[in-house]
Amino acid sequence: MSNSRYEQAGVSIKAQDEAIHRLKGHVARTENKRVISSVGSFGGLFDISFPNLSQPVLVSSTDGVGTKIKIAIDAGIHDTIGQCLVNHCIDDILVQGARPLFFMDYISTGKLAPAVVEQVLKGMADACCASECAILGGELAEMPGFYKTGDYDVAGFIVGVVDRPKILGAHRVKVGQKLIGLKSSGLHTNGYSLARKIIFEEQGLGLQDEIPGTGKTAAQALLAVHRNYHPLLWPLLEANQIAAMAHITGGGFLDNIPRVLPPDCCASIDLKAVPKDPLFAYLVEKGGMDANEPYQVFNMGIGMILMVDHDQVQAVQKALEKVGEPSWVIGDIVSGNGKVNLLR
Repeated sequence: MSNSRYEQAGVSIKAQDEAIHRLKGHVARTENKRVISSVGSFGGLFDISFPNLSQPVLVSSTDGVGTKIKIAIDAGIHDTIGQCLVNHCIDDILVQGARPLFFMDYISTGKLAPAVVEQVLKGMADACCASECAILGGELAEMPGFYKTGDYDVAGFIVGVVDRPKILGAHRVKVGQKLIGLKSSGLHTNGYSLARKIIFEEQGLGLQDEIPGTGKTAAQALLAVHRNYHPLLWPLLEANQIAAMAHITGGGFLDNIPRVLPPDCCASIDLKAVPKDPLFAYLVEKGGMDANEPYQVFNMGIGMILMVDHDQVQAVQKALEKVGEPSWVIGDIVSGNGKVNLLR
């Protein structure tokens, strides 16, 4: 089949070649001595010898960015989406004590726009470089008739490593530990379908309108980059000062904290200790949600929760304060049935 007939069907090999050419430089920025293959190979090759780890265990995860991507498309801002995708994946494996090794992406679109794809990949590369994570490969799929012109979607796949004795999780959580909350940058990558409905449909705001009380336009508030907690928390993990962590993504406090609770423990959260975030206050006020729903949809301003032994709390908070990171003791691990109790 000739290229011209393929283009008549809606797929441009020329655009794909241009996109790949644009991406190569960004991918190269993330390469390190463990990367063996180059862009264009059928599969990515990565050296996984870890002589400094006694029992290396690979940790993998995959995710997307949900309907946040709709806001990026409407705003014409695409690099933040790439950063959000990588950072979400990094945080997901960080909670098991893993450092990221390599990342792979999948980008699908109706009509390939090389400049847009380049911005998405630039964001991915920026985020990967921040955590010494290599982009090992990816896929560009042009699917005319499946997506509307201008629309696209992204997914990310990450692999990290942790030494088996340092794996974090429910097996290290016990009664008496404290919960330390770290701030989010906003919605991160979850709750956007409801947020979009409240802000744009029900309240009639536009992307360039200020969300009352936030001092930010809707575009600025909703496209804030999902935080990467790895550089901040890695020194604490290396010092064995954290027992477990919960990445507060889709499901909020109520669904994510139980993922790292043993069946005989509960997390008791003092909502008065959770700092008020004006964006979430606006969404709760205008959204007409019941009392608990916001804590199962949004992160409510807390993007990561640490489970820390009582005698380590002061040291952890001092270490965070030293690098300019605020933190809050927002609750306790108590006896219970593996659930979260919200105290008002």
